[in-house]
Amino acid sequence: MPASAERYLEVQRSEEFAQLRHRLRSYIFPTTVAFIVWYSLYVLLSAYARDFMAIKVIGNINVALIFGVLQFVSTFGIAWHYSRYAAQKLDPLADDIYNELENGPAAEPAATATDGGKA
Repeated sequence: MPASAERYLEVQRSEEFAQLRHRLRSYIFPTTVAFIVWYSLYVLLSAYARDFMAIKVIGNINVALIFGVLQFVSTFGIAWHYSRYAAQKLDPLADDIYNELENGPAAEPAATATDGGKA
């Protein structure tokens, strides 16, 4: 039986859900800012520091090409690290919240004297 809307609101206001949101946001926001700064640095250097980006490192491989490849490496690195972080820190807590929501006590009124105390 699916949980009621009131039960979802109760879970949303719970300490466990607040902790889950905090863990997610404390990872996502700094990582996003760091990646945007890193990407912006690449774009700005490509636009305004052409001489620096044109420096040849090995053969025809220049600084711009290395920075471009590092964009892909950092993207995959962030995705890999996030999957590990989520598996260790977020998923167990989210699973606990889900299990409590689905299997926990229903948010129904307590038994009354008119039904003989049976729920």
